[in-house]
Amino acid sequence: MLKKEKLNITFLTATRAEFGLLRNLISRCYDENLFNVKLIVSGTHLSEKHGFTIKEIKKSGFKIDKEIDIKISSDNPFDIANSSAIGLKGFIKAFDELSSDLIVVLGDRYEILSAVIAACFARIPIAHIHGGELTEGLIDDSIRHAITKFSHLHFVANKEYRRRVIQLGEDPKFVFNVGGMGIDSLSNIKKLDLASVENLIKLKLNKKSFLITYHPLTLNDELSKKEFDQLLNALENLKDTSLIFTMPNADPGNNYIYERIKEFTKKNNSSRYFKSLGQQIYFSLLNYVDGVIGNSSSGLLEMPYFKKATINIGDRQKGRLSASSVINCRGDKNEISRAISKVYSTKFMEKLKDINCPYGAPGASKRIIDQLKRVDYSNLLQKKFFDLAIK
Repeated sequence: MLKKEKLNITFLTATRAEFGLLRNLISRCYDENLFNVKLIVSGTHLSEKHGFTIKEIKKSGFKIDKEIDIKISSDNPFDIANSSAIGLKGFIKAFDELSSDLIVVLGDRYEILSAVIAACFARIPIAHIHGGELTEGLIDDSIRHAITKFSHLHFVANKEYRRRVIQLGEDPKFVFNVGGMGIDSLSNIKKLDLASVENLIKLKLNKKSFLITYHPLTLNDELSKKEFDQLLNALENLKDTSLIFTMPNADPGNNYIYERIKEFTKKNNSSRYFKSLGQQIYFSLLNYVDGVIGNSSSGLLEMPYFKKATINIGDRQKGRLSASSVINCRGDKNEISRAISKVYSTKFMEKLKDINCPYGAPGASKRIIDQLKRVDYSNLLQKKFFDLAIK
């Protein structure tokens, strides 16, 4: 432990999804006498287009110590690179002003990469959550593994992911399998009843219903457009089906998807779109819809706990561990339609009763805190590459 009464732990959040996963951990850290909790908010939290979700953080009662606007102005790769550069400058200044002793980050966003580069230059240890995973259809894969190499403590969701982080040269004694953060969020959020959800989203759910989240493929803009058009073509033929869309994240190519969703919902009275539902409404909806459709990690990480179906389109989540409730299909209208039909088949519905999720049991946040209490921070920056024995 550093020679001070309390460790200054700085959390960074840049998206609605990642804040939802970090929320319980941040709350628990506030309750620990060992920690002074600092919170930096950036990325799409400060973007009106993406729902200005800093409002949700403020509603949670958390004190926001720094807001870093990285000027998310458009969806092309050059502007995102520029936003990353702005973030690098802002984060290093914030870490200095907050006297950060440890930076805690989650996931694989470009905003997070900027932050860990800044922390590296500032000689501040980094704890990374949800490393070792694969998403082969995205640039996020490279970003995630790069964050791993910058980080000093690793909290992973599965033993396979732990093995992969060690394979990247990280010392096994600093790689902890704590389980997925999604189940922590699910177990700590009070679910709303159906009538309350319908009132809040201003839509009465039909006999059938789906929640749809499709994000851009960061390595192929044209394929994103093609897949999403095929998805909408499959959805427009559905009868007596409510469709709730959440808008895409700020990756390159999001504008096209954003506008197509608005066009679709304008013509379809049984559909609605939301920039951000907020965690409570989102998880409550997962409890009532028949399944989720798209390519969001939530379909693999969280939906299986509701014993509901996930229709996972394309390669965005390729390589990520998934439960048998996940139906993988190409971004093709006919394949998506067949997957939707499968959701309602007797055989598949029977299988859903016995779903096992590969991301462990609730308690990831507590397990992370337990490890943070045990760490000797005095020599944590002295990283050594861990070589695997060659057979």
